[in-house]
Amino acid sequence: MSTHQIAPLGQIKSAFPPPNYERLSEEPELRPPGQGRASTIISVPSYEDPPQDFFTWSVFNTLYMNFCCLGFMALVFSVKARDRKVVGDLHAARSYGSTAKCLNICALTFSLLLVLVLIILTATGIILGRR
Repeated sequence: MSTHQIAPLGQIKSAFPPPNYERLSEEPELRPPGQGRASTIISVPSYEDPPQDFFTWSVFNTLYMNFCCLGFMALVFSVKARDRKVVGDLHAARSYGSTAKCLNICALTFSLLLVLVLIILTATGIILGRR
């Protein structure tokens, strides 16, 4: 017996019955566009700005205004915010970015206050400089 046998056409049709497709009802008349039940609703998501990570500001504060390591901590949270943004977790990226912003503000404020106090103390003569 050969492996390549040809079956008669009648045997193939009986082996595979025709599928039962549901027929679509045809509309009796054409309607003008925009009228009738045939409508499509497309939902467009609202655009939100990507969360900020304040990386550049954090690097500046780390290098120049690192009061009590607040600038370094801001840099850590900025990197975390950037990583979360790349992954697509926008909620966590906003949270880390907000923390980095607060730490940057604190580092900048405290560093500027420290410089201002040193200038005032030097000007009043409390801290003696070279004469």
